[in-house]
Amino acid sequence: MEEARREIGERFYSTFMDVVEERGRRFDARFETVRLGPLVVGDMRCGADVRLRFGDLGAYHVNVPLAGRLELRQGAGDPLTGTPERGTVLNPGGPVVVDRWAGDCRVVAVKVETAALRRRLEELLGRTPPRALLLEPALDLARGAGRDWAALVRRLAREAADPAGLVQHPLVAGPLQDALLTGLLLAASHPYRDELAAPARALRPAPVKRVMDAVRERPEHPYTATELAGLARVSPRRLQESFRAHVGTTPMGYVRDVRLGRVRDELRDAEPGSGLTVSEVAWRWGFTHLGRFAARYRERFGEAPSQTLNAPPPVRS
Repeated sequence: MEEARREIGERFYSTFMDVVEERGRRFDARFETVRLGPLVVGDMRCGADVRLRFGDLGAYHVNVPLAGRLELRQGAGDPLTGTPERGTVLNPGGPVVVDRWAGDCRVVAVKVETAALRRRLEELLGRTPPRALLLEPALDLARGAGRDWAALVRRLAREAADPAGLVQHPLVAGPLQDALLTGLLLAASHPYRDELAAPARALRPAPVKRVMDAVRERPEHPYTATELAGLARVSPRRLQESFRAHVGTTPMGYVRDVRLGRVRDELRDAEPGSGLTVSEVAWRWGFTHLGRFAARYRERFGEAPSQTLNAPPPVRS
């Protein structure tokens, strides 16, 4: 039991764990876990019925049961039940209690770093979403995108533990991680899924994409309009026109939007009592005039940055 608790803590989250009822089966945990960049995937079972308690996960988490039943709840939300036809999805924030992980329940557990999923959403939308990304707690595993994503995760769980396998090759691992993040955003319900699932918009021109990629990679860099045009390999005027046509803002406006999104992520994810200040975060992401920063932040997100910093973690029922 202690070995199992320690393994879950090292790979996923710190936990308290105890046997609820053995029902003629002895505790016999089997965990196969692998890290793939911002994701941890584990094929897990315990043998006996167990109960677990977690604090704030600090990550998105999806349970894909292969057999048996999983009963849990997050914060003050409604009880959730995971089965092979219905997965469970947890958001960052709020304690989690697994009331019963049945002894015959084998589950593929997927931990997803918060920043990685939010930034993948930003890349797909081509903008910084004004609201938090909160996933609905149930995932349909019997049909559609949820079924297909779960099949990919199950196959990955079988193959990724082989250190010599193709899944671990750098040329394969990167695209595979992007596919898992994108697939989850298409499979889970959230405020932006319809926009992602809509017919693809016209592809952005290569100069625009080069600038967007560079800015998302290093949003804190002190870019100038001339430098961005150099990255795009076009004139400043042409880049300006292309951004307005395909992104709906100017190149420097895009830089500001990405930086605001990074500030919001950091403020929202700050640990209570950490001593983090709004000005410290704003400076780190390239905002040197705090008055203008606060005004733009409020205009974009509908609240002051201090409100974001002091808000309780979001919990979804």
